[in-house]
Amino acid sequence: ATICRGPGPRGRNRDPRPGSQNGGPGPDGGNNAPKPNRRWQGGPGPGNRAKQPRPGPRSGLCVLSIRVTLTKPTFCHYCTDFIWGLAGYQCEVCNFMSHEKCLKNVKIPCSCIAPSLVRVPVAHCFGPPGLYKRKFCAVCRKSLESPAFRCEVCELHVHTDCILFACSDCRQCHQDGHLDHDTYHHHWREGNLSSSARCEFCKKTCGSSEVLSGMRCEWCGILSQSHSETLCKSIGIYPECTFGRLRNMILPPSCVQLFSRNFSKLHCFRISENLQTESASQDGGAVVLMKYNFFPSGKQTLKIFDGNDAVKRNQFRLISVPRIAKNEEVVEAALRAYYINDDQQEYELQTFTQQVLLSDDVINRNDAAEDSNLGSVFRESVPEAWIIRAKPKDEEVIRIYPAWLKVGMAYVSLRVNKDSTVQTVIKEVLPLLGRQVIQRMVLDNQELILNRLKDIRKTSIRQMNQTRFYIVENSKSIVQVNLFVGGLPPQLSPEEYTNILKEELAIKTNVVSVSHVYQAQGAVVLQISCFSEAERIYMLVKDTVVNDKPLNAVVIPAVMASKIPQNCCPLLVFVNPKSGGLKGRDLLYSFRKLLNPHQVFELTNGGPLPGFHTFSKVPSFRVLVCGGDGTVGWVLGALEEIRHKLVCSEPSVAILPLGTGNDLGRVLRWGAGYSGEDPYSILVSVDEADDVLMDRWTILLDAEEPAEGAENGIAEPEPPKIVQMNNYCGLGIDAELSLDFHHAREEEPGKFNSRFHNKGVYVKVGLQKISHTRNLHKDIKLQVDQHEVELPSIEGLIFINIPSWGSGADLWGSESDNRFEKPRIDDGLLEVVGVTGVVHMGQVQGGFRSGIRIAQGSYFRVTLLKPIPVQVDGEPWIQAPGQIIISAAGPKVLRVGFS
Repeated sequence: ATICRGPGPRGRNRDPRPGSQNGGPGPDGGNNAPKPNRRWQGGPGPGNRAKQPRPGPRSGLCVLSIRVTLTKPTFCHYCTDFIWGLAGYQCEVCNFMSHEKCLKNVKIPCSCIAPSLVRVPVAHCFGPPGLYKRKFCAVCRKSLESPAFRCEVCELHVHTDCILFACSDCRQCHQDGHLDHDTYHHHWREGNLSSSARCEFCKKTCGSSEVLSGMRCEWCGILSQSHSETLCKSIGIYPECTFGRLRNMILPPSCVQLFSRNFSKLHCFRISENLQTESASQDGGAVVLMKYNFFPSGKQTLKIFDGNDAVKRNQFRLISVPRIAKNEEVVEAALRAYYINDDQQEYELQTFTQQVLLSDDVINRNDAAEDSNLGSVFRESVPEAWIIRAKPKDEEVIRIYPAWLKVGMAYVSLRVNKDSTVQTVIKEVLPLLGRQVIQRMVLDNQELILNRLKDIRKTSIRQMNQTRFYIVENSKSIVQVNLFVGGLPPQLSPEEYTNILKEELAIKTNVVSVSHVYQAQGAVVLQISCFSEAERIYMLVKDTVVNDKPLNAVVIPAVMASKIPQNCCPLLVFVNPKSGGLKGRDLLYSFRKLLNPHQVFELTNGGPLPGFHTFSKVPSFRVLVCGGDGTVGWVLGALEEIRHKLVCSEPSVAILPLGTGNDLGRVLRWGAGYSGEDPYSILVSVDEADDVLMDRWTILLDAEEPAEGAENGIAEPEPPKIVQMNNYCGLGIDAELSLDFHHAREEEPGKFNSRFHNKGVYVKVGLQKISHTRNLHKDIKLQVDQHEVELPSIEGLIFINIPSWGSGADLWGSESDNRFEKPRIDDGLLEVVGVTGVVHMGQVQGGFRSGIRIAQGSYFRVTLLKPIPVQVDGEPWIQAPGQIIISAAGPKVLRVGFS
């Protein structure tokens, strides 16, 4: 295998609308984007609020329709400069603030308009709530001063009570069903840039720590101000995204296929689920339980529900309006609270009391009962809550999107009436799209469109506002969900695994088949041709135990190797969030953001095998392991076992040290440990690294006597086991210290959150062992290359493969010795060194001494006469008496590093 040596101490879519390929609204509106509202560019009359009509249907971009008096320092959301004077222009819906001079350049879609600009909505993947300093909400544009949510795939941040209104414009990281694109457009994300960020081309400041401002492409990382499309093209920003500097490392989304229906984004990207997310999102609107308040300013707060579903869930929005407000003004405020940009004349308010809200009859009442409850805002007794309803219509204008068809238009507007059916709509839409073939819809051909719209409106007017009708080609796509199931008993036949799954999971063999079997690891990959069956198996696996071992399931994407560009060598990333200072969580987020999330795997969720299986057909790829030496050994061991099933059988392996010792990272010049470096720079270093060879060793442990603790001494001896070694193997005092440290971390894992604390625990454990006396040379026998070797008086015996031990110490020493060759990591030889105790080990780590050189060879046999602590690459245990055989492990490992 190949090692990467470190740098030393440190389907094209024709529609250029934003979000047409990869989600969200960009800084330019696209060819079909509405033009900015220019009604107020001349500014208001002197001294007063602008005289203006109440905005009806929004034009498309931020409606800077009011001039507001500034009472505190305010910055422009477009140019980030301070707004001098006492007045600025503010959007009534999303709070976008601007200079008067900047209005003509504003192309930012309002929060109520952005969803309609996204051609193919992609849901966000929100993790657990957290505190994010100096960040701003993408919905209301206000700062995040309390716990908020962050998308684990893109850089979207939202308040708890804004999460329901976030635009579904996350990065599109895989094909799903009919999607087939070869070219991706820039995926622009607004704001939350550093204050030093500058536009790539005009060099103006585009980032700010004061406001949500500036744009960044989620794929290539290019920074930009909110340029118009014409200006962007004139200075070199084109719609197509080339993925930037990391293009050769990113797994292109067009090469990944995943049938994700019935699975959440957390499942698709193998992100640890957190129940707080769901509860927070559902209760976010009900944090404040006031009914209404009267303020000295003459304003009152009203509780607004947007439909039956909100009533059931008790999810409401609070609006503040003057007590003398008119009906239409209250309706408009309610629409703005739900980010709906329709004409307020099409809606009305109905009154509900708390008693009615708690009754299920309200949800199921007929139209007549609802109409009888209509009430004016200006009643003598203010109701406890209001529900906003859409007025009945005889006709509707609906938008029909051509889904993933490669046509030049974003959608077709069509008027429907009470007689319009799905079939009549299809016949009318197809000629407009230039299609004459028969189409198949999810809706029944004879279903009445208007009736469906009425039902949706009763449920939620926002849901109605977000409802889309897609027209899709009638192609028969084969459903194939790949599910990795691990934790099964090892070394069984495919038939035995199938029988276990039948018994434990009741799988349906007519829609479920075992496509791959990994006998050594006790894992299988299931191919499932039914979405509901895939979901059932996935959820059931979590609660299933076989032979006292819990099963685990991972949704696996399919990588289409034939579509990977010729010069692309994707990077497969493994992160162990438990290693070292527990910094893996932040790295997981950073790498998912910089790369395709489908190439980033969390090792605590199924281990390294799901990642290698995903990349099994990729002709050329590299591996980045983020963790300590034990994590690196874990990944390399899995690679050794699965190598024969990979098209790229010898991928290069790079290391990002997260552990306590990180000796392999030191040798390959990746540093002593990760300390917060920019993850982007790390990926660039991996791309520039060279390949070097390194020996790997196989250790056979064959116990001849039962382990300590066997009841009555009649237990069978431990079965032989095989482990792989990369760095070193220790017996005696070295392994005993590692074992005590391991036990301490197991008891209180939360305290081991820094590398400095971890080393402090090692020192404490070592001091407790100073007075202990062991005669290891009397308890073991050593053969090197079939020759007996007499051991000196020692307490620890260490086999080293790399010139770094115990966090960077040179155990072998640099002095020349005619008896032995100069050690190298690829010479096919191991060095054997002895230590006399804890003091000697401390002197070695301090650089004052070296170990006792004992032997050098390629084949070793160690006989244990009593139970002795053993550790391999930092993983310790007590080994029962018996034989230990160490020999070369086949081909050398390729590591990625710098010379």
